[in-house]
Amino acid sequence: MASKFWPKGGLPGLLHHYTETLVTFEYTSTPTPKPNSLIFIGGLGDGLSTTSYTADLVRALAPTTWSLFTLNLTSSHQGWGLGHLDRDTNEIAQCVQYIQSYKRDLLPCDKGGKVVLMGHSTGSQCVLHYLSRENPHAGPAPAFDPDLVNVVRPAVDGAIMQAAVSDREAMQCVLDGGIGDRSAEECRRVYEKMVSLAREAEKARGVGGEDVVLPLELTSVIYPGLTAVSGRRFLSLVSPESPATPREDDLFSSDIGDAVLRGTFGMISTYMLLVGLEYTISNFTDEDRVA
Repeated sequence: MASKFWPKGGLPGLLHHYTETLVTFEYTSTPTPKPNSLIFIGGLGDGLSTTSYTADLVRALAPTTWSLFTLNLTSSHQGWGLGHLDRDTNEIAQCVQYIQSYKRDLLPCDKGGKVVLMGHSTGSQCVLHYLSRENPHAGPAPAFDPDLVNVVRPAVDGAIMQAAVSDREAMQCVLDGGIGDRSAEECRRVYEKMVSLAREAEKARGVGGEDVVLPLELTSVIYPGLTAVSGRRFLSLVSPESPATPREDDLFSSDIGDAVLRGTFGMISTYMLLVGLEYTISNFTDEDRVA
């Protein structure tokens, strides 16, 4: 079956390796390189060009001086359940470094044009983490990701967070109304069991300890069935201690306090555009105040 959004035959461009194992695709149909770059970062489950409206972005940018890059990360597609924002943003930094160097080598300018990050849905968490956290990320590699290497994240010229979503509040919608053919009661039972197992694993191994993958018979009730989800990432996404002590992924919930926001949005010094509300916005959020 063909895509409903992408034209048959595909769209032209260049596939770049920004590391030995990770790639980014640049949509371009002109023989002359474009100086400016928009790097698109999808949400949970996304990968290269899996977000439907990127086809519209490609068409809109075609007559401009901007080219669109989509990239894959270690956490792309079904890898999100074992991922974390430090690794995501280190890999995004490597992609930015590659693009800046690539454009600088091709174009008669000193800085290789402008670079803007655009996050979609949970990809917006990567953008906010990239811009707000200490640079490079501090501390040794955690036990659950011992090969992690923290790199200096290059400055970017702007950032877009499109349909930024609170995964915690999205989960609350599932717990209130169910999902698919699973009732709210079944989802709450499974959720409480997953929280219990994840906390037991965290207590036994310590924060940052080795990952424990939650049983697929549980995670498949509220997440895609073949996605492995660790207790650590699950707790980070649903952040049961929030809003008092939000976990790493809980960046956009409507009840996050000003003290926490000063350490995230308050740390940003570049141009930033926050666009749209995710369709999973909770029924207890005041959309007018958020907007």
